[in-house]
Amino acid sequence: MTEQSSSEEERGDVMRAQALAREIFVNIANKWALLIINALGEDTRRFTELHAAVEGISHKMLTQTLRTLERDGVVSRLVHPTVPPRVDYTLTEAGLSLQTTVNAMCVWTRRHLDTIDEARHRFDAR
Repeated sequence: MTEQSSSEEERGDVMRAQALAREIFVNIANKWALLIINALGEDTRRFTELHAAVEGISHKMLTQTLRTLERDGVVSRLVHPTVPPRVDYTLTEAGLSLQTTVNAMCVWTRRHLDTIDEARHRFDAR
């Protein structure tokens, strides 16, 4: 392999990583994904438990978001061969790591809640 082709390959890897990072960020940086990650925490939950825990989410949106999170390796889905089928969801190791970031965002929000409220009131008053 020549030095030039190695450099082109590295540049391609960086571009692919950046594109993948943007795609994953879009998938997890929405309110439903963040609420599902928060609701799962370190627990295993059934679909109906998640539906009850994530206020306002529709059955369809919960299904779509869980599938996306599973595809991205954030959530693990285990189907038990029972009648009716029982499906459990848990955060993967990557999901647990992401949960740390989500929790930090919640802490930041609580810490700056008054500042955010004041800024919004000033903005809306204009």
